[in-house]
Parts: sequence; C-alpha cells; structure tokens
Amino acid sequence: MSAAPEGARPLAVFDIDGVLADVSHRLHYLDVHRWEKFFAAAHADPLLDEGADRLRAAQDEYDVVYLTGRPERNRRLTETWLKGFGLPTGPLFMRPDDDHRPARYVKREVLRLLAREREIAMILDDDPAVVRVLEADGWPVELATWLPHSSTLQDAQENQGRT
Repeated sequence: MSAAPEGARPLAVFDIDGVLADVSHRLHYLDVHRWEKFFAAAHADPLLDEGADRLRAAQDEYDVVYLTGRPERNRRLTETWLKGFGLPTGPLFMRPDDDHRPARYVKREVLRLLAREREIAMILDDDPAVVRVLEADGWPVELATWLPHSSTLQDAQENQGRT
C-alpha cells in the first residue's frame, strides 16, 4: 500500500527505448559493444507515435514518470530528446552508471520504491523479460509491441545489463 499524498494521482510508468524512441538506427553499435556510441546516438531517435499517443492519453488520468535502462550519464540527452518532441521531461528514473544488472531487476527495484509513495496504475515496457517479471509480481504492465523487439537489444538488456 502506498503512502500517496492526498489528492495525488496514480502513476503511469513509461519506458523510453522501444516505447517512445525508435532505437533501430543505432542497434548496430551493440553488435560490437560500442556502448558510448549507442547512447550518444539517442539524440537522433525518431519518435514512436504509438508510444507518444499512449503517453499523452495517460496524462489525462495519471502522472507520468519514465523508467529507463539508459544510464544516468545520458540524463541531459534524454531530457532534451523528450522536450524536443513536446513530451514531459520527467520525473525520469535512470540506471546508475555502474549498474549492469538485467533491466528487469533494476526496474523492479525502482517500482517497489515508487509504490511506497504512489499507486502504480500502468507500466508500458518493450522488453519481454521485464514484462514477465513485473507481471509475475502483479504489476499492471503491458508489452509495447509497435517496435519489434530486437535480439541484439535483448542481449544488451539481459546479458550485458547496459540498457
């Protein structure tokens, strides 16, 4: 049970890569483990209209927060990208720079902390492993399917703990 401030709206939690940002153009960097280039190229990600439409609709009922596997060092780039598409820039929860655990564990931990303060009404993520773990925990999670999930990205998320 959350200890939400009186009148606080529930939270809608959105992932960024694969939900709002089309990362397809930069996946080739993951094949050769060029992490800095992969993240630096995020400024050029096209917006995924389906995800943006879902976020805008969620704002009618919920307070939106972002929960991404992007490292903290990419905060400014990420906020600038969100602002450039007219999306709210936060709250933005990011992976600590030195945390290489699989995304499902990082995100589960952050959600547990958020739930202490606020009700979590919905979660939208493109990583099937994240969705499986969160569903098993009873979270209201949905798999974003509008950008096919890449095996390269899955390896980065699950085996390398980098996004």
